[in-house]
Amino acid sequence: MRLRLLAPLMVLWVMLALPIQPAFAAMDYAKQVLIGADFSNREMQGVTFNLTNLREADLSGSDLQGASLYGAKLQDANLSNSNLRDATLDSAVFDGTNLTNAVLEDAFAFNTRFINVTVEGADFTNVPLRADALKVLCANAEGVNPVTGRDTRETLGCS
Repeated sequence: MRLRLLAPLMVLWVMLALPIQPAFAAMDYAKQVLIGADFSNREMQGVTFNLTNLREADLSGSDLQGASLYGAKLQDANLSNSNLRDATLDSAVFDGTNLTNAVLEDAFAFNTRFINVTVEGADFTNVPLRADALKVLCANAEGVNPVTGRDTRETLGCS
């Protein structure tokens, strides 16, 4: 009889004693106008910026691993020192964008447009790029990424 009474109390005690884990959900900023927004130095893994206008936005130093920036407008945006590993950048427009020391390893950027982009020290390891984008990037590629130690020109496969 005592066991029948103690069992529910034990279960309740165990449930209350376990730490409660917060539920994490990726932020969704899809289809928004975020001109000049400050997202610098933030933990933003898996965030969605699909079809978002991020002109002149500051994302420098942010961890955007696995983020989706599909079709995002990134004119004059600052992505320096950001982590863009495994990010989706397809159909995004990088025009005057600062990618200094950014890590784009394994990002998907096949249909991404790169115009007047600063890529000093950026790491493009395993990033699929069209020939026209590669030509633009190689024209300005220089430096070594401080995080991965890889040469920018080598990660792009520049001749």
